[in-house]
This record gives sequence, structure tokens and C-alpha cells, in this order.
Amino acid sequence: MNPAIQLLYFARVAELTGRRAEAWTLPAETTTGLDLLESLQQRYPQLAPAARLKLAVNQTHAKPTVTIRAGDEVAIFEPVTGG
Repeated sequence: MNPAIQLLYFARVAELTGRRAEAWTLPAETTTGLDLLESLQQRYPQLAPAARLKLAVNQTHAKPTVTIRAGDEVAIFEPVTGG
């Protein structure tokens, strides 16, 4: 059985995917945030360019180079600007 993570989608990302959350099967025991974003863009082309999206892994903001492991909770959201 392949390892799984829980994805949470917020704001515009939830609108574009049509869901707030889903279980996601990882291709291996671990993957990077960037690999995950690329896979999401393949499944949901409307997210392009997905590399602009931000991640939080287990409720901590993370860089795209973060290692994601089975059982992690990964939140995906649009970058926010202030002003």
C-alpha cells in the first residue's frame, strides 16, 4: 500500500479544486513540497503555475524543498500580500 498524506485546500485553491480536503497517495515514502505541487498541477491544471502556491506541513509554514512524509498534513494556499 502506498503512503498517504492529508491535503487541505484554502480560499482560491479550494475553489479551483472543488474541495477543501483530500487524501493524497505519495509516489514514495517521502517527496518534496515542489514535487507535490507539480503533481497537484497535473491533476488540477487550473492551479497553474502551482509553484507559486504556499505550503504548511503539520501546521508549520514550509519551503518547497520541505520533505513530506506519509501521515503528514499539508495545507495548500495562495500567497498573501499585504499593503
